[in-house]
Amino acid sequence: MRIAVLGTGRMGTELALHLLENHDLRVWNRTPERTARLAEAGAEVAASPAEAVSGAEVVVTSLFGPDAVRETVLEPALIPAGVPWVDTTTVSPADAEEFAAAVPTYVAVPVVGSLGPARAGKLGVYVGTADAALRERILDLVSPWADPERLRGVDSAARAAVGKLLANLALAVSAEGLREALSLGDATGLDPEEVLDMLGGTGLAFIAGMKGPFVRGERGTEGGDFSVNAIAKDARLLLDTAGELPAVRAALTSLEQQQDAGRGEHDFSAILTDRPSPGA
Repeated sequence: MRIAVLGTGRMGTELALHLLENHDLRVWNRTPERTARLAEAGAEVAASPAEAVSGAEVVVTSLFGPDAVRETVLEPALIPAGVPWVDTTTVSPADAEEFAAAVPTYVAVPVVGSLGPARAGKLGVYVGTADAALRERILDLVSPWADPERLRGVDSAARAAVGKLLANLALAVSAEGLREALSLGDATGLDPEEVLDMLGGTGLAFIAGMKGPFVRGERGTEGGDFSVNAIAKDARLLLDTAGELPAVRAALTSLEQQQDAGRGEHDFSAILTDRPSPGA
């Protein structure tokens, strides 16, 4: 098929590369340099969103958030009538309902996971629309992105959006838990490796394993998998959706400290590697 992909940041590029194996792609990004990998792989680069979607049989968006979706897609009425719109952007359930009301072919397709699973085609993927036939079509289209056990069709765009927010709530809160565990270790004379080892049999084992390389200094946070800015944006979506969530609020406070320090585009592991010294 002829597919337009709008948004070729870290995740959007990985998703598009999978589609490029079987489809003709025309891609666009606000920062043109970020289309370079896809151009080298054989995708056509468009100068504007309108040029990208011209003649497309499916439009895929992977934008920074709901405001970017409104600006890029809704305000210019970009989606041609009858063309499926596959939106992988993380949005709130209210946003998803708004987009589905505006464009009947809207399908919320948020992905769960970082760049490693994206490259391996092992992401969690929700496909949300009330149109059962369209849902089945899009489940097939995006299957190269997904771990088959984690590819789920749901009956509304809003439900898909909730699934993604739940995943990012778990990620943000567990990262804050790991941050506090490391601070407890600092205060009691344990080095980070000892803390990571002790957490191996606890509910924080998953996040300790995922972020251990950053904590040990085996990886730097610059150019990481999931930026501080991105997860902070998602934490704000959570708070806007559900009201006060104290654990999410604590995580957001740690993330905002990193933004204030100029590390917004670093991997969000920065909240683990940049902690106050014991007693501070």
